[in-house]
Amino acid sequence: MSKEQILEAAAQIFSQKGYHAASMQDIADAVELKKASLYHHIDKKQDILLILLDRALDLVIQQVSQAIEEDVPISEQLRVAMRIYIGTLASDRDLAAVLLLEYRSLDPDQYAAHITRRDRFEQIWRDLIEKGRNTGLFDCPDPAQAARALLGVMNWTIMWYSPQGLLSPIEIADQYADLLLHGLLARGIDNQEAHSGL
Repeated sequence: MSKEQILEAAAQIFSQKGYHAASMQDIADAVELKKASLYHHIDKKQDILLILLDRALDLVIQQVSQAIEEDVPISEQLRVAMRIYIGTLASDRDLAAVLLLEYRSLDPDQYAAHITRRDRFEQIWRDLIEKGRNTGLFDCPDPAQAARALLGVMNWTIMWYSPQGLLSPIEIADQYADLLLHGLLARGIDNQEAHSGL
C-alpha cells in the first residue's frame, strides 16, 4: 500500500463524508489496512488534509500559470486560464471538493500556512484582470473584487457539474468567459436603454 493510494482514498472519503465526519478508520478500511498500519504512513488526519489541500493548490497554480501566455491577447489568456481551471476541477472532483470545501477544517497554524497558497492563486487572477485594465481592455474599477467573483462562479461549478451533463468543462468555461467579458446586455443596447429596463 502506497502513500498515494492512501491520499486518493482520503480525498474520496473527505469529499463524500466531509472532513469532520470522516475518521482514520474509514481511510484504513478503504485501503484495506489496519488502523495501526495506517499510522506508519500518516501521523494524523490533519496531515492528510493539509497534504491534499496543498497538492491541489500547487496543481492549479502550476496549470493556470502555464496557460497564461504573453503572446496572446489578455482576454484569450483569461479564457484559457478559465478552461484549464474548470477542467482541472472537473477531472478530479474529489480533490476539488476537498480544496474548495474543507480548508476551513485546518487547525489555525496549518490554516495560516495554507492560506498563503490560496492568496497566491487568487493573485494570478487579480494580476490578469489588472493587466487588462491597465491596457484599457477591461473596464474594471476593482480587480480584486472581480477576481473573487470570478473564482466564486468557477468554484461553485463542482456543486452541480456532471460528466454526463450537456456541457463539457470547456463549454462551461467559455460560457463563463463570455458572460464575464461581454456581460448580459445585448449588443447595441446603450446605457440609457439599459437603465430604463428596455
